[in-house]
Amino acid sequence: MGVKDHKKYAPAKINMGVISISSTRTEANDESGAWIKKQAIKQGHDITFYQVVPDDVYKITETVKEAVHQQKVQALLLTGGTGISSKDLTVEAVRPLFEKELTAFGPVFSQLSFEEIDSAALLSRATAGIIGNAVVFCMPGSLNACKLACNNLIFPELGHLIKHITEG
Repeated sequence: MGVKDHKKYAPAKINMGVISISSTRTEANDESGAWIKKQAIKQGHDITFYQVVPDDVYKITETVKEAVHQQKVQALLLTGGTGISSKDLTVEAVRPLFEKELTAFGPVFSQLSFEEIDSAALLSRATAGIIGNAVVFCMPGSLNACKLACNNLIFPELGHLIKHITEG
């Protein structure tokens, strides 16, 4: 079965979660998280989990586990904490939870970023992987980065990814 057939039989509606990692943002001013939720709903998906979590490895890890294992999200989008400063801890918190890593996500995202922001794309450590029956994406916190990742990579393949995860 080819990609077109896989996408044709992929689920159109997915239970999604959004986690924004920030020590300064709240639900009231979380521009990136709000945009992701709005776009997911426009695409026909359900947002069944949403939280703003501080830059803390333990809190990030526990929130991801709650979303995936207790709330049973099929896709979890994390925004923030993927840079190179000492407070950017999302990758360190989430990568050890991956059962499989989607190794192409980071490089493809970096290439798309390079086309928009030139060499500053080097500062991103965007990553993605599979935890349980969920696909998890970690992307930068900027609204432009979230739009780039979601519009060009995540939303076009979301159903296809979930189809593969749930088949096995």
